[in-house]
Amino acid sequence: MSIFVDDDTRVVVQGITGGEGKFHAEQMIEYGTNVVAGAVPGKGGQEAAGVPVYDTVDEAVEAEDADASVIFVPPAFAADAIFEALDTDLDLAVAITEGIPTQDMAKVKKRLSETETRLLGPNCPGIITPGEAKLGILPGNIFADGNVGLVSRSGTLTYQVVDNLTERGIGQTTAIGIGGDPIIGTSFIDALEAFEADTETDAVVMCGEIGGEDEEEAARFIGEHMDTPVAGFIAGRTAPPGKRMGHAGAIVSGSGTGTAESKIDALNEAGVPVGDTPEEVADHVESFL
Repeated sequence: MSIFVDDDTRVVVQGITGGEGKFHAEQMIEYGTNVVAGAVPGKGGQEAAGVPVYDTVDEAVEAEDADASVIFVPPAFAADAIFEALDTDLDLAVAITEGIPTQDMAKVKKRLSETETRLLGPNCPGIITPGEAKLGILPGNIFADGNVGLVSRSGTLTYQVVDNLTERGIGQTTAIGIGGDPIIGTSFIDALEAFEADTETDAVVMCGEIGGEDEEEAARFIGEHMDTPVAGFIAGRTAPPGKRMGHAGAIVSGSGTGTAESKIDALNEAGVPVGDTPEEVADHVESFL
């Protein structure tokens, strides 16, 4: 089983005529994802990556029965692209774009609360259900079908942990990159709740990082609501307070919250073992199965 995407998901790629959009659309199609259309204003009637291009997402949804979108649009225009996706009846929109202004995302977040569409990202690698569909930029060759769910703020950390799991013969139900920006669409708790409800997910990996309190909130949710075992990893243990480390959300204020230590302590209190390295995360997962 899987969460959020499967082999029935029909995908429209926003920004498909751009270099990144076309390249990754082709990669998604090669993986087996059912990419049915592109959407680029003013480019309707063309073809890219072997699929028809429409001027709007709404036209693509209407013509091709799409139910998900992947957004490869430059930061200055990405919020408008997300709004366009939210104005349709899509089930899922995945915003890959990095560098969207926080004030733009604040407006998106408000609109998101008024819709039924799920947003992943922005500044995320996307989502993959191995052997069925990948939406985004994840390297499909390192994933394998199995029974472990994964949710992460970091794309590269996702790849490292998944590679360690796959090398041990431990496959994944679905792996989700939620993004590392201060304002994102889907939270750890959203993903954990879905994995808990998935009868074929027998264990979950949650990869967090310094900054914000999302991991602490997720730890409380795990302790109160999850029977499925969870293993954790927190990046940024050596980061100095007040200095941004990579992601826009990865900054510690110095107030005592948002640190690696506070997140690890919260997870440990919820019964979640936290690996010092991605390899140790795989050790913990192996012990669950």
